[in-house]
Amino acid sequence: MPGHGLLKGRTAVITAAAGAGIGGATARRFLQEGARVLISDAHVRRLKEYEAELAGEFGGEAVAALPCDVTDETQVQALFETAVREHGRLDVVVNNAGLGGTSYLVDMTDEQWSRVLDVTLNGTFRCTRAALRLMKETGGVIVNNASVVGWRAQAGQAHYAAAKAGVMALTRCAAVEAAEYGVRVNAVAPSLAMHPHLVKVTTPELLAELTAREAFGRYAEPWEVANVIVFLASGYSSYLTGEVVSVSSQHP
Repeated sequence: MPGHGLLKGRTAVITAAAGAGIGGATARRFLQEGARVLISDAHVRRLKEYEAELAGEFGGEAVAALPCDVTDETQVQALFETAVREHGRLDVVVNNAGLGGTSYLVDMTDEQWSRVLDVTLNGTFRCTRAALRLMKETGGVIVNNASVVGWRAQAGQAHYAAAKAGVMALTRCAAVEAAEYGVRVNAVAPSLAMHPHLVKVTTPELLAELTAREAFGRYAEPWEVANVIVFLASGYSSYLTGEVVSVSSQHP
């Protein structure tokens, strides 16, 4: 879709941005809106492929890529240091990295629980902390990716729901602390946004059930969630901070 210059001249870091999911769609929308984008992902091959695709479309000066595992503090620091070194400042951070899966509590292992929380909640904490340390001097915007399961119960999702509820609480607390620096911190909470990775980790039966709950009778496209992230990153949301915006047509 055509851009409107909503993020013109801004530098953004987007995690888990390799490919066809929300992160990849957000990177594309940010570029359409005039931002310079540093994308990261733990999947190096997919990251490089997507960097080349975006560079071919928007130019090599507009997009760069750096592998980053958000569970590794050293890699997180390198990601944010690179953004500032290459572009002089950091304006927007989108914390999109997350890990899901389905397991009932009676069968869930400590490793399953800890892995989901380390990527989804602790990773968001690490990146938010790194961003705030830089943005204290310049201001900026942080947008976290939460989920409606942070509010709503879903069987087999205790670890993911707990992590996403934590992201929501982290968003609110960070926003209160960051206000004095002129930094806004908000989150989106999608219900069901379809992408290839979700298909791999979710049964067809569950996808059909979740889709049936949506008022429009369909899942969201990743770019539809990305549009809300663009709004939260832009000046149009200048008075919003500490908010979690539901991107959902789901009914009870």
